[in-house]
Parts: sequence; C-alpha cells; structure tokens
Amino acid sequence: MGFMGDRSTLLETGRFVRSGVESGREAEKGAQTVNAQTALTDADFADEAFVETDVASDAELEARHRVAADKGDPGAMSVLGALLLRRGDLAGAEPYLRGATAEGDRAAANNLGVLLHQRGYPDEAADWWRVAAVAGSAPAAHALGRHYRERGDEPAAEYWMRQAAESGHALGAYGLADLLEHRGDKGVERWFRAAAEQGHREAAYRLARHLRKGDPVEAEQWYRQAAARGHRRAALHLGALLEARGELKEAGRWYLTSAKQGEARAACALGFLLRDAGDEESAAAWWRRAAEGGDGNAANALGALHAARGETQTAEKWYRVAMDAGDHNGAYNLALLCAAQERTAQAEQWYRRAAYAGHREAANALAILLLQGGDAEGAEPWFSKAAEAGSVDAAFNLGILFASRDEDRTALKWYERAASAGHTDAALQVGIALVRDGEERAAERHLRCAAGGGSAEAAFRLAALLESLAPPPEPVALGEPVGGVPRTESEEWYERAAEQGHRRAQVRVGMLAAARGDLAAAARWYREAAEAGSRNGAFNLGLLLAREGNEPEAALWWTRAAVAGHGRAALRLGLLAARQGDLNEGQKWCVRAMELGPAEVSERAARLRDALAEELSA
Repeated sequence: MGFMGDRSTLLETGRFVRSGVESGREAEKGAQTVNAQTALTDADFADEAFVETDVASDAELEARHRVAADKGDPGAMSVLGALLLRRGDLAGAEPYLRGATAEGDRAAANNLGVLLHQRGYPDEAADWWRVAAVAGSAPAAHALGRHYRERGDEPAAEYWMRQAAESGHALGAYGLADLLEHRGDKGVERWFRAAAEQGHREAAYRLARHLRKGDPVEAEQWYRQAAARGHRRAALHLGALLEARGELKEAGRWYLTSAKQGEARAACALGFLLRDAGDEESAAAWWRRAAEGGDGNAANALGALHAARGETQTAEKWYRVAMDAGDHNGAYNLALLCAAQERTAQAEQWYRRAAYAGHREAANALAILLLQGGDAEGAEPWFSKAAEAGSVDAAFNLGILFASRDEDRTALKWYERAASAGHTDAALQVGIALVRDGEERAAERHLRCAAGGGSAEAAFRLAALLESLAPPPEPVALGEPVGGVPRTESEEWYERAAEQGHRRAQVRVGMLAAARGDLAAAARWYREAAEAGSRNGAFNLGLLLAREGNEPEAALWWTRAAVAGHGRAALRLGLLAARQGDLNEGQKWCVRAMELGPAEVSERAARLRDALAEELSA
C-alpha cells in the first residue's frame, strides 16, 4: 500500500499535502504485487512525504493533535494515530486509530488495517481495509486486493484492485495490470499506462515492454521515464535499444547507470561495448563485476578473453564460473578449450554436459567427436537431437551420415532441411541430387542459392546446368566477327567459380576463351588450373604451347598431366617422342596411354606402339 492514511480524507481536511512525486522505494515495492507485507510498512508512510501546511515539526504536530485527540476529537485521533504508526509506535497508535475508526473515520480504518497487518493479524487487517474501502478509500481497496491475491482469490483481488485503480490510485492501477497480465486478460496496457502516468516507474517499465514491438517509439519514451527514475532494468533495455540503433555513446551511458545500480547484465553489455572500442582492460573489469554478480555470459566473455591470450587455466576458471551461474555455454566453451588441447576425453565430458542441458551446438560437436572416433551409431542420435533443436550444421551432418550409408532419400531430406535454413553446402548437395534425378529446374534454384552463398562448386555446377539447358547457338553470320557474341550467364558463373580457384571452372573458362580466339586469356586460365594440379589444364596448356611452336614447355606440361593420369597427354608425348626419333621413349608413353585410356586413346596408342615396334625391329 502506498501510504497510511486515506488520501482523499487527508486532502479534504487540508491538514496534509501529499508530494506529487513517487518515491523510489514505493515504485520498487509496487512491483511486488503478491507480497502484501512488503508494501505495508512504516517506511512506505515515510516515503509518502506528508508535510503539514502550517507546522514544520512532526513533534509539534503530534503535541498539538494529542491534546485534541485525548479530548476525543476523531480527526485528531486519526492524525495522531497515523503519526505514531509512521514512527513505529504501534502500541501508542492503536488506541487512537481504534477510537477514530469507531467514529467512522475511514483514514483511521485504513491505517488500523496497516497496523494489524504489521502485527501479524492479516485477516483482521483485511476486515478494517474492507470498512475503509467500502467508505471510498482507494489505498484500502488496493491493500485489500493485494491481501486477496496473496491468498489466491483472484476474482476478489481483481474487484478491489479495480476499485482502487478506477479511483485514480497508481498502485491500484499497477496491481490490477499485473493481475490481468498474469491471467492473460485484456486491459493490461491501459492500467500500466494509468500507473505510469502518475510516476510509477515499474509500471512505466512494464508498459514499455508491452509496447516495444508494436510502438517502439513510445516504448522508448517509457523506458526513458523509468530509467530516469532509477529503474535499472529500464536503463538496461534502453541501452540495448540505443545500441541496436548504433547510438553507442548514449547506450554506454545507460548501461553504466544500470550497472552502477547493480544490474549484472548491463555490466556485461558495457563490457562488450568497451571491448569493441578496443579497451579490453576496462571490458574485463566490467565483465568481472558482472560475472561476480551471477552473469554467465560475462563469465564466458572473460573465459574467451583469457583463452585468446593463451591463459588457458584462467579461461577454464571463468568457464566454470559460467557453468555455476547456469550458463550452458560455459560447458560448451570448456569442451572447445579441451578439444583444442587434444584432451578428447574431457572435451567429450563437457560436450555431453552441455548437450544434456539442451545446448544444440554441443550436441552437434559431441556427435562429430563420436563420429571421428568411429562411433557412427552413437553419433546419430546426437546429430538428430541437435538438428531437431534447430542446428543447421547438425541437419547437414545427418545428411552426410545417411549418404555414407547409401540412404540417399533420407540424406536428401536432411540436406533439404539444412538448405531451407540457408546452409550453402546443403543447398549444393540438394542441387546435385536433383540434377541426378533429372529435376533440372528445381536443381537450378538450389544451385543458385549455394552459388550465391559463395560455393565455387555450386557456381561451376550451375554454369554447367545452364549450359546444358541453353538452346544451341545461332550460326555466325557471314562476315560477322567470331568474338562479337555476348557472354552467356553460364559463362559468368564459370568465371565466378574460376576466380574462386575452382580448377575445372578455370579449364572451362580457358576453353571458352580459346573458342572466342582469345588465346592469351585461355593460356592464363589453363596455367592457373595446371599449377593448382589440374591435369586437363596442363594438357590444354601444352596444346596451346605446341601450337605456338614451344614444344619443350608443352612436353613439360604434358608430362605433368600424363603422370597425373591423363591418357591423351601420354599419347601426345608418345607422338612427340616418335617424331623426334626417340622410339623407346615413344613406346613407353604409348603403353602408358593404353593403360590410362579412354578407349579411343588406347586404340590409337596401341597402333602407334605397334608401328614403333616394327620400326625398331627393322
């Protein structure tokens, strides 16, 4: 209850004037709607800051009213009882309050309820609050509503809270809003607003929480009002809102305000702002303060900071602090730390702890660890648990697992699930499967997603698919330059893949350049592919060099290709050796070409070998 003494009665008499500003303690206690005792104390009476209009001293006021009260004046008895109650003199206050109540003073009935509640007689207190509330006391109606809510009688609680709220009582409006919100009923925003407009800071904060999605501009205004009144969570949320908007300096000020008031989450957020600004030492100080206040996220941040510095023992200590604070990321991070040190058994232990607590990435990591250890059966349920919890990587890994068992349909299901969540490699696998099944248009969609996500292999396969689906090119008109044809989309995707280092794409781009007559570009792409290990690139580069008359360098690239298993390169080396008169060398490369194939190359190499054998035997 906000104050002892009926507000309307006191104002009607002119004896007291109530301060228009809600005290800090009243706002905090107004938030504790299910604990009537916390609001019904002499401290609340003091917080209401009653002042006499014509006398400055409570002692003088008490002395003046005691004379009248002892003569039986009901108003004086009511005021004197309230003064003694505020001072904590329950024994002295009670007879005066009972005397005034007997004369029908509703303020005295309200305060008598407060006194009895403090003495541990809640039911008798409720009886007097009811008397005062029926007589029109809004504070008594609020107190009675809280009394009923504490006992689980929500209909009665709502009735009396509503009486207080509709009389303009801020705590009554707040209590009613809190009750309606608890039940999921309508009217929550209206009553939070009514309380907030009277300066109730918890109501302002709760109203902002209601408005933050529908009307973020107004929500910010209420966050600001609550934060300005010292509400530390409002300051935290205001800081977060400003940080998301990029107003980091002001966000930092509100985080600092909240952190100094003891909000651990604000201290943690302030630490991240300072770290991002390059001040790791100050960040660590705030994270330490937050971690010591029970913030697991801050403890994890400290662990990561020390791990990055190579201080693994200190990092482990803070990860354990995070675990003790109930943050499962602590166990996961500790597992990562152990895995990096090749402490596999301990890594598995901590992954399991985090995974059993529902940490999906820990479940995925545990499954990978088991799979690497050869326990595919043990890995599968953890992949499944992680995937069902929303881990995209786990869904992709399940696809790999089932594909390794040749369960292609099940693998495709998991690839599709991961692809729908934006997993690039999964989209590639779906595209490959659809191409294999002849569903080119559906495959194109997935390959575009994967290629757009940066997959060079997807870009290459998309280019090949588009090339296969394109109509045959129109014949070049007589007199039209061969290089005048614009590049197709498939060529653009080939080039994108080639620029990302995809060797087959580099060979294909080289071939397309050669077809356009741009032999310099073709040679460049062939050389890049060949130097990266492409035997086709090496073979084609050899052809270009031979055409330019540079057979020695061509032979070097053909040799590299032939050693890597390129049959045509081996046949070319056989022909080159035969032309140069080195029949034994020519036979050697012919035999190699026959082994490598394909069939057409093997047949030609066999004929050449036989011819060289005849020449040698002649």
